[in-house]
Amino acid sequence: MHAYRSHTCADLNKANAGQDVRLSGWVHRVRDHGGVLFLDLRDHYGITQVICDGDSAAFAGLEKVRSEWVIRIDGTVKLRDESLINAKIPTGEIEVYARGIEVLGASEELPLPVFGEQDYPEETRLTYRFLDLRRDGLHNKMMLRSNVVRSMRNRMWDQGFNEFQTPIITASSPEGARDFLVPSRLHPGKFYALPQAPQQFKQMIMVAGFDRYFQIAPCFRDEDPRADRSPTDFYQLDLEMSFVTQEDVFAAVQPVVQGIFEEFGNGNKVYSDWTHIAYADALKWYGSDKPDLRNPIKMQDVSEHFRGSGFAIFAKLLENEGTEVRAIPAPTGGSRKFCDRMNAFAQKEGLPGMGYIFWRKAEDGSGMEAAGPLAKNIGPERTEAIRLQLGLGEGDAAFFLGGKAEQFEAVAGRARNEIGRELKLTEENCFKFAWIIDFPMYEKTDEGKIDFSHNPFSMPQGGMEALNGDPLKVLGYQYDLACNGYELISGAIRNHKPEIMFKAFELAGYPASEVEKRFGGMVKAFKYGAPPHGGCAAGIDRIVMLLADEQNIREVIMFPMNQRAEDLMMNAPSEPLNEQLRELRLRVLPKEA
Repeated sequence: MHAYRSHTCADLNKANAGQDVRLSGWVHRVRDHGGVLFLDLRDHYGITQVICDGDSAAFAGLEKVRSEWVIRIDGTVKLRDESLINAKIPTGEIEVYARGIEVLGASEELPLPVFGEQDYPEETRLTYRFLDLRRDGLHNKMMLRSNVVRSMRNRMWDQGFNEFQTPIITASSPEGARDFLVPSRLHPGKFYALPQAPQQFKQMIMVAGFDRYFQIAPCFRDEDPRADRSPTDFYQLDLEMSFVTQEDVFAAVQPVVQGIFEEFGNGNKVYSDWTHIAYADALKWYGSDKPDLRNPIKMQDVSEHFRGSGFAIFAKLLENEGTEVRAIPAPTGGSRKFCDRMNAFAQKEGLPGMGYIFWRKAEDGSGMEAAGPLAKNIGPERTEAIRLQLGLGEGDAAFFLGGKAEQFEAVAGRARNEIGRELKLTEENCFKFAWIIDFPMYEKTDEGKIDFSHNPFSMPQGGMEALNGDPLKVLGYQYDLACNGYELISGAIRNHKPEIMFKAFELAGYPASEVEKRFGGMVKAFKYGAPPHGGCAAGIDRIVMLLADEQNIREVIMFPMNQRAEDLMMNAPSEPLNEQLRELRLRVLPKEA
């Protein structure tokens, strides 16, 4: 018999009755029934119930074991009484009568419980992550992640993509976040960078003629943490294709992503009509470039109904250039109580509030009337025009925000989501996707300078001709895939022509010499025949987070950092040894007081 086990803790069933077996695993829990011990033995695969009484040679040893000890059991498989069958587990028809025991690894008192799914402080959970991972819920999420990655690989191979690995130690590149720098021992004073993405390498793979590339790529970005983003590293399904248009990339990606959600979505509906929404429209209609389309509410510009109206706040505001009034329809939200609650929500978000109108049955019974402070100020003719534009009726409401779009748009988007949830308009148990397209290439910084707004390696729509006009009007062949309010994919058709690349970077303040210095390898490659190419990257952590119905990305990462970018289990970051610093010719400056 094998030194540790003849079967796993999920293998045995009634067909094994009477067999002598050997199991190894963790003591999940022990129950003493007055001279008879019941023990649940757990391994990666499942749980088997072990029974032992005073007649067994194993009894004295089993009396000493505690939760999470690792033990080996020798025993005989027995059928359970019919009344004691546990249909919830594969081994529920049998139990193993223990005849021998060996303790393989004793455990000290646990700093957090493993049995059950009790809520426990995250600091403790991350410090003892190896224990936290023993809990069923987290263990299952890690297996979900593993199976998703395996399925991604299979689907990519099936579509004719080839998997290649790109370097982890490379040169710094402006990808929109801070690099993690790595000092060079052989070249003092110079630094490598951990790649924010395999961007340049995968483009050069296309130049090298490999046509369809993918990899499950680790990416490193020194970012501020968010619930849906790791502050240090993450994994993405990275892909690139040659001789393709934007639509070709979409056609290659959808079967992979949709198939993953259908396979692992726990029976939730997966919509296949992936609509295309221009970036500007996404902000205008949803207040976000990653809209949650499960919520049917679409915001509208209603400025004309308030221009010159009796509501002085909006009327005066609209006299300023670049301002507007936007409405958030709220079907079934037509009560003063609900409107006041949403007004309070806006105030919590830092705004003075939201104006509102709701429509109700007229007090004299003659039909429908508009109510609320705004309705009184602008009069029945304007409120009726607003109602018709928004397609609302009796029992409905609308909320209004005004000013420059960039100042209220994000709050309007959150209010839209809140209204959808409160009124139960947001569809549940489904996944809805949308390609967000036509991103602006450039944006103006707080200092008034022109800079890239997204991926600097994207091909501008209109090519060189577009770059000779107003940079803020240039759109790129850039696209994101949004699902249920999250960005899952970001990508672009790449700028593969050196002259257009130099011009694009020049507009963002990078002279040709700087481009040659920072991206010399790619510029050189493009001078020797570069094919048109494009691709994207899908965030694996975020996809698994959605599939696991989690709000916190740390719940689907095996060994995550905390919100302060610390690894509490491995005590990282840590202070370097003086010998290490001397070898690298570095000095650490003391913290400023």
